[in-house]
Amino acid sequence: MSQTTHATFRTTTLRRVLPAVAAAGIGIAAVTGCSGGEAKADTGSRAAAQTTVEARDTKADLKTQAGTAAALKTTAAGSTFPTWGTRWVVHASPDTSSPSVGMINKDAAGQDKITADYQVNTGKKVCEGSACSTYMAHITGPVTGFLSVIAVDIPQDKLPGVPEQGGQNPPPPAPGGTRGEALQRAATWLTANNGAQVPYSQAKNWKDGYRQDCSGYVSMALNLGAPGTNTVGLTSSKITRPISVNELKPGDLLIDAAGDNNTRHVVMFEKWDNAAHTSYTAYEQRGGHGTDHRSLTYGLGGGEFKPYRPVKFTD
Repeated sequence: MSQTTHATFRTTTLRRVLPAVAAAGIGIAAVTGCSGGEAKADTGSRAAAQTTVEARDTKADLKTQAGTAAALKTTAAGSTFPTWGTRWVVHASPDTSSPSVGMINKDAAGQDKITADYQVNTGKKVCEGSACSTYMAHITGPVTGFLSVIAVDIPQDKLPGVPEQGGQNPPPPAPGGTRGEALQRAATWLTANNGAQVPYSQAKNWKDGYRQDCSGYVSMALNLGAPGTNTVGLTSSKITRPISVNELKPGDLLIDAAGDNNTRHVVMFEKWDNAAHTSYTAYEQRGGHGTDHRSLTYGLGGGEFKPYRPVKFTD
């Protein structure tokens, strides 16, 4: 994109670095269960994840856009927008310090268009050159997560025609009949608390009627009916069947059903972090934190965690 054309979208021709957190797996040394105990995270990795700044190539040639009106496309899934520059981080929640779930324009400037279904006013200003925005967009493609609006090639500092969710509840979860729908439902609790995660509780139910502990959360994601079954109940043959670790696919579960309500735990597998399968990304509801989307190793070195597949997934 030429500087002249770019100026129609942004009032700056020099953009340096978006304060964003790079993708970083959080190593887990031990876990005391979903029922009251918070997992012990590798604080060194967490500190590194919170301080790493993802650099972008600000000298890459940007694709010339015909204009916002021509570039904007509204679909049933949301509105589609062009992006500019390279290596914009997509985050797990509407907070630039939250974990990375992917990247926009990883290999080339402006190569990706994003589709957004809603946006959140975080109240925290992020600037790039003279352009600033407090908004983060929830995008559904090409990666699902939250992206700062300053990565979008539009003149506005919030997305035109896209509903705001700040201070409101997120859209109702889709039915949990498929893997994609289950993961979509799981992701809603990351921001359901006025843009923040749903807090953990064994005694309380969230606004959707589901218990705010790990098994209640997974029951919600699988659409099992409120307030949800317990961790042991999730191993029932009516709900899941055992599989091997190498069979894990998006939406499958890793369950520790041993012990009592202070040691049992369940997480929902999303994807492997690497080809060696040494860690994976999962959704979980954990004590002391609430809803989380992070890198884990539960069940990969033996121990009490076992992999299960919900029987509603027919593959």
